Amino acid sequence: MANIDFSKRDSFGSKFGVIAAAAGSAIGLGNIWRFPYVAGENGGAAFLLVYLFFILVIGLPVMLSEFTIGRRARLNPFGAFKKLSPGKPWYLVGFMGVVAAFVILAFYGTVAGWTLEYIANALTNSFEGKSATQLETMFSDFKDSTFRPIMWQLIFMVLTAFIVLAGVKNGIEKYTKILMPILLVLIIVLCIRSVTLPGASKGLEFLFNPDFSKLNANSILEALGQAFFSLSIGMGTLITYGSYIPKSNNLSNTALQVSLADTLIAILAGIAIFPAVFAFDIAPGSGPGLVYITLPNIFQQMPGGSIFAVMFFLLLTVAALTSSISVLEVVVAYFSEELKIKRKSATWLATGLITAIGVLCTMSWGVLKDVSFTFSATETDMATGGEKMYIFDILDFAASNVFLPLGGLFIVLFVGWAMHRKNVHNEISNAGKFRTILLPIFMFIVKIIAPIAIALVFLNGIGLLNF
Repeated sequence: MANIDFSKRDSFGSKFGVIAAAAGSAIGLGNIWRFPYVAGENGGAAFLLVYLFFILVIGLPVMLSEFTIGRRARLNPFGAFKKLSPGKPWYLVGFMGVVAAFVILAFYGTVAGWTLEYIANALTNSFEGKSATQLETMFSDFKDSTFRPIMWQLIFMVLTAFIVLAGVKNGIEKYTKILMPILLVLIIVLCIRSVTLPGASKGLEFLFNPDFSKLNANSILEALGQAFFSLSIGMGTLITYGSYIPKSNNLSNTALQVSLADTLIAILAGIAIFPAVFAFDIAPGSGPGLVYITLPNIFQQMPGGSIFAVMFFLLLTVAALTSSISVLEVVVAYFSEELKIKRKSATWLATGLITAIGVLCTMSWGVLKDVSFTFSATETDMATGGEKMYIFDILDFAASNVFLPLGGLFIVLFVGWAMHRKNVHNEISNAGKFRTILLPIFMFIVKIIAPIAIALVFLNGIGLLNF
């Protein structure tokens, strides 16, 4: 393990800074882009209740586990496992977290770049007068092109690097304390506009009046997977951020507050989107195209829609940015602490390498559209010759279905079975300062419940378990 001078190691400077940064990491495109369409495809309110249950029972304990590992070791994920379990191969879990962060940010930058393009489209009122079919063509033409998608991706990655470059306190904390309130204001304004549209009540009913007949086993696993994806669990970001949390902070409260903030934004995203969707008689299960095709169609039909379109895509960009800086920080911390590269060089090296892979993802619909691999996860896929996956799809699949669940699984197994119980107790109680009446329940969840639940998500994701 690299020798680290902990007295000189950067850290968060305030409780609000910790919450803003950690919530910013959790709140991203998973809440505002992915949650609404996944909820729409799985029945709305019933899915939401199951999702909230899993956030509380599984997501919160896994997040607390990551914070515990990070703060105990005060190192990046690789160094943390190596320090807490010397001589054993647990450090491979930390290395997998670094790889996961690398892979995730590569394709995440592609989608984040789309949000910048759509801010430009909204500012120039490019949606006006276009039908749903024309908007779909507009999105496809943009994705299939080469220059503009790569340009926006590069701009987004430079923005991410600029914040990380300044360090933890003067970069990540400083900017998330500005960006998170902006995000909250934007989404509240959009919610107010959405619920005041004629016919909006149907959207609110869809989101808050549960019909459990819409649920099936697959929907339940989708809710668990979404809870996992939404909280940024399993990719090393929360271990890394946990290592910057001062010893005086109550980790349990921090994890609870971050989970509540993340869930609140996901629900607000649903309130901002579903009333508008129902007001204009659009199917709520419109899939991933909900944001880039369906919503622009809605915006151009509502009074003042161009202004709200700018606000919405700005909201998406802010959410993407607060998440991307946390993911980049995982790789930068590994490079600087384990490979002894100066932070400035580590930031640009990590950004350059990730962006190089990311550009290949961005070109998946353009010049690299003929580069694909056949994947068979189900009997249906096998019968039809398999599903074609492009570079973007492969990295997305590997991150969402392999790295995140496996990372989360090994993290809870480590805290539940390998980490000294005394060390877990000391971190959660701040060396006895706080009461730990719920510690036995927490340990039972991370030992038994969470591993089983996460294993189900993993097996379902790779196609070995299909309901």
